[in-house]
Amino acid sequence: MAKSLNKVMLIGNLGKDPELRYTSSGVAVATFSLATNESWKDQDGNTQERTEWHNIVAWRKLAEICGEWLKKGKKVYIQTRSYDDKNTGTKKYMTEIVADSMIMLDSKGSAENGPAQPAGEFKTPATAAEEDLPF
Repeated sequence: MAKSLNKVMLIGNLGKDPELRYTSSGVAVATFSLATNESWKDQDGNTQERTEWHNIVAWRKLAEICGEWLKKGKKVYIQTRSYDDKNTGTKKYMTEIVADSMIMLDSKGSAENGPAQPAGEFKTPATAAEEDLPF
């Protein structure tokens, strides 16, 4: 069976401050939730809204940057990639999004009580060890 690839790009707001932890081998990992919203008019002309929540995981230097600079409510762009399970070939319906890169979209100093943001895009370099991961 050939590999398949799903590529996801999300722009949304953080639901809470990232939780930064370190593995037993000292590798940084940050987890946070991201809300994306959509609105539309129903048949009666009433505005409807829906919020979808995404669980995000960032590793290594990107995890440390997320833990230091991102705060609840901040708007970010997350670019991700994920693969189908290569062992079973089945599609997974619970998806944890692993961030490849992140761009802070709010202007510098716009967070309440937060530090001024650095400018730019932050990426996690791929390593040989990541090739063994199922995503």
